[in-house]
Amino acid sequence: MMRRLMRKVNSSDESGIALVTVIAVGAVLTMLVVAGVAFSLGGFKKSRSDENWNGALAAAYAGVEEYQSRLAANPAYVRFGNALSTYTSYVNPSNSADKSGLSKVSTPVIANPAFGVGASGTWAKVPGSDDAYYRYEVNNSRYDIEGTLTIRVTGRVGDQTRSIVADLKQDGFVNYVYFTDLETADPYDVNSSCYLHAWEGRPSGCGDILFRPTDVIDGAVHSNDTMVICEAEFKKQVTTEYNPSNTYYKNGTKTVGGRTVACGAPKLNGLTIKFSEHIQMPPTNNDLRKETRYDLTATDVPLPGCLYTGPTSIVFKDNGTMVVKSPWTKATQISGAPARAGRSLDPATNTYPCGNPTQLKSSAGATVNVPNNNAIFVQTVPTDSQDPNYTARASAPSPVACDGKYTGSGRNRVWNKPNNGIGYPVADENWASESPPSGTKAYDCQAGDLFVEGKVDGKVTVAAENYIYVVNDLSYESTTDDDNGDLLGLVGQSAVIVWNPVSTSNSCLSTYCDYNRVIQAAILSVAHTFTVQNYNVIGDRGELRVLGSIAQKFRGIVAQSGGYVKAYKYDVRFVDKAPPKFLAPASTTYGVTTWVEINPVFKANGSY
Repeated sequence: MMRRLMRKVNSSDESGIALVTVIAVGAVLTMLVVAGVAFSLGGFKKSRSDENWNGALAAAYAGVEEYQSRLAANPAYVRFGNALSTYTSYVNPSNSADKSGLSKVSTPVIANPAFGVGASGTWAKVPGSDDAYYRYEVNNSRYDIEGTLTIRVTGRVGDQTRSIVADLKQDGFVNYVYFTDLETADPYDVNSSCYLHAWEGRPSGCGDILFRPTDVIDGAVHSNDTMVICEAEFKKQVTTEYNPSNTYYKNGTKTVGGRTVACGAPKLNGLTIKFSEHIQMPPTNNDLRKETRYDLTATDVPLPGCLYTGPTSIVFKDNGTMVVKSPWTKATQISGAPARAGRSLDPATNTYPCGNPTQLKSSAGATVNVPNNNAIFVQTVPTDSQDPNYTARASAPSPVACDGKYTGSGRNRVWNKPNNGIGYPVADENWASESPPSGTKAYDCQAGDLFVEGKVDGKVTVAAENYIYVVNDLSYESTTDDDNGDLLGLVGQSAVIVWNPVSTSNSCLSTYCDYNRVIQAAILSVAHTFTVQNYNVIGDRGELRVLGSIAQKFRGIVAQSGGYVKAYKYDVRFVDKAPPKFLAPASTTYGVTTWVEINPVFKANGSY
């Protein structure tokens, strides 16, 4: 083109004008070349910036995953963080609002570079990367209350940083509306060969329990064992550790016209039963007793809960209070392990937060506030004479009568039933037939048994060293999915029992013959089962309407020649929260329930 222009200049009389034109065009071409080079370099810079910007978000995600792996390896890691992670305002994705909460963290002995803050602070490097880093801050202020953590993570690549906030919740029993370790009747004998999963060769005589055609289970289900199903309906995902080559359950049988026939397939609402890994039950619920110690307020137990001793009755009221009767209780909070000191009067407030022992022994009981966001533990009367709650069996407080016996003689001879001090067994109850197979007496006068009912207004977990009896409907005052919603955990070391007494003639006791039963709670039987008392002699009792979750070592029977039809519905609030201090599996992981990106917390140089 330049040569053509030069030829045009040579053949023209207006050579001056032509020269100016050539120079102008050359200048334009030069600017185009320069602009093209500049645009190309700018595009390279923008591409690099975009790559760093995207990489910073990936680095933040890597930080969340790394923190999850630390929690899985060491559940106590929830206590660690840096001093500046005690930020008082943070984004909570679960309700898209800022929440205030003071994180209670300490620096771990083994340094974690991700806990760095400020320009001089450290960053953790994403494994396998050249220049991707992250640091995080942990807010554990809600961990003891609802089992959740909030982590704020900043990722850095080059000169770009991006920050996210994630809510983490421990994967546990409240993930399921129904969980069992063993799908068989409880032998109450640790030496029994029935302490095996079916796929491990459990003997056939152990009594597998099946899901019946009328059962409706509305929530996720998991069993470590082989489930036997007879046409029951499952509305959400079902998983099992039983892992054959085709189906993940066994068909039960039913009686039709006097003949035993195979059951049809379960109703799975378009889903399929899947394999899932083993979930390990904790050995005991004793960690919840620790929550009543007042000597650990500076470390593990900032606010002690309530300890009651011997058979205890709790009636929840819809105004945030509860009425407690506990005749054996001397101290409602303890110090030491084993306990060597106790108190009921809080010296800081000069009040009895868990009840005055004198009132706890009275027929009216003590009315106290529900220990909100806390735990209650009912223990068996200690046999250790140095324990502050020790009382010899022979020195039972009135009106306790530890053993039934004959009094009088001749025509005046009368059999006096035992009395556990809070009204059990009731009049005309066939209590002797209600002893579990272990031989432990029902309603033993010193057992750590809890008898519970009412309408819960608050968030609390109640645990018992022995049995938990749900003696009437047990429900929430509010089920809203916010801080005003109520939550209840029931954790029995032994069985959790739906109280259902029969008369001495094995008929329903008229005063207690309610039809249908409502229980709203997260239920866990650590060593035994969730079951209905006298399930085999009482006839049809309607539906057992559970809103929450059920977890148990052995499959509990709720109906046999009568009893209750299962109507179990998952409490969807358990997706991102749990009752306070509720027990988790022996080994667990933490899942992200919600996350949101926020404005970057740190600059690339590490400063805020």
